[in-house]
Amino acid sequence: MLFNSLQFIIFFIVVTLAYYSLSWRGRWILLLAASCYFYMVFKPVYILILFGTIVIDYIAGIWIEKTEDQRKRKMLLIISLISNVGILAFFKYYDFLSDSVNSFLALIDLGPYVPPLGGLIPARIADWITNGAGRVLLPIGLSFHTFQAMSYTIEVYRKNQRAEYHFGIYALYVMFYPQLVAGPIERPQNMLFQFHSYFKYDFENVKAGLMQMAFGMFKKVVIGDRLAMVVDYAYDNPYDHNGLTLLVATLFFTFRIYCDFSGYSDIAIGAARVMGFDLMQNFRTPYESASISEFWARWHISLSTWFRDYLYIPLGGNRKGEYRRYFNQFTVFLVSGLWHGASWNYVIWGSLHGLYLVLAALRDKFLKQWGIILPKNPLSRVLSVIFTFALVALTWVFFRNDKAPVGQAFDILGKIFTLSWTEPLRSPLNGVEMWFSVGLILFMLVKEHYFLHIPTRNTALFYSVFVLLCVFIYFFGVFTSNQFIYFQF
Repeated sequence: MLFNSLQFIIFFIVVTLAYYSLSWRGRWILLLAASCYFYMVFKPVYILILFGTIVIDYIAGIWIEKTEDQRKRKMLLIISLISNVGILAFFKYYDFLSDSVNSFLALIDLGPYVPPLGGLIPARIADWITNGAGRVLLPIGLSFHTFQAMSYTIEVYRKNQRAEYHFGIYALYVMFYPQLVAGPIERPQNMLFQFHSYFKYDFENVKAGLMQMAFGMFKKVVIGDRLAMVVDYAYDNPYDHNGLTLLVATLFFTFRIYCDFSGYSDIAIGAARVMGFDLMQNFRTPYESASISEFWARWHISLSTWFRDYLYIPLGGNRKGEYRRYFNQFTVFLVSGLWHGASWNYVIWGSLHGLYLVLAALRDKFLKQWGIILPKNPLSRVLSVIFTFALVALTWVFFRNDKAPVGQAFDILGKIFTLSWTEPLRSPLNGVEMWFSVGLILFMLVKEHYFLHIPTRNTALFYSVFVLLCVFIYFFGVFTSNQFIYFQF
């Protein structure tokens, strides 16, 4: 179910009103049933996969807690992790690996070819889970709820979290509908106790949640989906466009993906807040970052902290020497690229961010050895922010080019770096609409710099701003079939 749909608005109102009319027992049952319905709207059969992983991790968590032998505890954790990663790899990476192997075999004139995943599945089942080309459809949000489930068993193993014996509550932890398909990726320490709590109706929470939802929707349909028209126009046929058109489309995509994903997070966090739940912040003005490391401390915070705690630190973090630290950083971002999708473009995207971090560390090392101290003043920060933004924006080319050959992304970059400012800018929007889009971007940046969250204590101000946002959404929103970008992960 898409957040930017009338169906969701009706669903949210009905579920929220019912939620506040029930006792605690009725609430968790309602939210679990509503979350199942929310997920099954996309592809009903895939709830069986989700249910299977829930059962495995629920049992594993209890056994890990009850087992004293450390070797057995580790084995139970490994079984749980393999089950989760195995399902993720099977659905998300099999076709990617088979295509890569087949391309290599074709290159050296060898066979037989590795069959696509759809060819290994019985016909009756394949009809349910494949598209017209025989490719298996990825269960929506699989990467998100897989990582959330993994964090539970890892934290139980580390004894940072007690095992959850209430099966319904644990299932709700994995399936809570606001953040089920695109995060934030929550930790059990933050969510499980909340599902055991009974939240009384709080008008301040309702106001704050609705306002965050409204601005998230504004970012998605008024800004993000408007920019998408220019981005899709250029990137769907990049060889038909000049460097200036592709540069503008790339800059628009930089803000389009932010508005799309942070807009989703705002709606998810706001919807949970209306019911009293507190989800973690997922974005904090990332395009104000003065370095790549700062960017990742502000962008998709729930994922970057997940990789820090469950991959970077277990690999040794920065405890095993300088060069091991560089290796660990690069590995984390390489895996992050693969997490985002089964495409070499994502691998390059993640690797570039890892390379940026390593090069920045080496730069700082040599500057320190040479006794060079970079100035720290407002101007130097502004220049650093601009440089960081440029690196991030150009790297997004690979991300947006995910379904095309890698060479196409390099061709796009080649056109951008050799553009002529005398070239005509081609766009599906007219001049007024283009400048309106630029104005919306500037408005969002200024608003989030000074008010990341719109104040709602003043009830009259809340109603005024909320109604104004709803009016803007209705009249200026782009209501097409645009799905949230991160739903595919």
